[in-house]
Amino acid sequence: MNRPAEPIAPQGFQQGPPAPPAFPRETGAPQGPPPPGPGPSGPQTGGDDWVISPPSAEAPGQPAPGFPPPAQPQGPANWTATVGPDREYFMAMMQRSGPEAAGLNLPAYSPEQHHPLIGNQVTIGRRRHSTGDTPDIDLSVPPEDPGVSHQHAILVQQPDGGWAVVDQNSTNGTTVNGGEEPIQPFVPVPLQDGDKVHVGAWTTITVRRD
Repeated sequence: MNRPAEPIAPQGFQQGPPAPPAFPRETGAPQGPPPPGPGPSGPQTGGDDWVISPPSAEAPGQPAPGFPPPAQPQGPANWTATVGPDREYFMAMMQRSGPEAAGLNLPAYSPEQHHPLIGNQVTIGRRRHSTGDTPDIDLSVPPEDPGVSHQHAILVQQPDGGWAVVDQNSTNGTTVNGGEEPIQPFVPVPLQDGDKVHVGAWTTITVRRD
């Protein structure tokens, strides 16, 4: 009497029809995922199924999920202050000022000055002729801005490498980014790349990070 054929688990390099789509397991074999194959583009050693790496598999040399790549060391950033007359600021200042500002005129031509921000602080003001004290950004050079105090403001380097502006209790105050209200004296105001510091009658100082 003939018995029905019993299913046989796939053997390595077994000749015969291809295995069905399901993954048959031998009776008593431990449950779990099939053993890894040789790689994402090759077949398993013991069957006809192609091994495809799961989506979570990472290529060699890639950081594990959930762990950010190590930060690359960066050198200190270079900042530059560009100084020059600003027509828009001058017109806004004239509208806010009293009759004493009626005699002020925007210079017809004044080349921009470029000052690298070096050290812990950069002083802004006008040279004091009686003592010879000259700030780092000297606005007494022609055309002299008469609205700038001798010790008007200071750019101070921050712990993160950025810069802040501090008004030195100047006569006409310091504004930032077209603001109408002057900043408080002796209180650092952090600056971002491209921010504008307004002092005097027409001077705007633009700080840029290179």
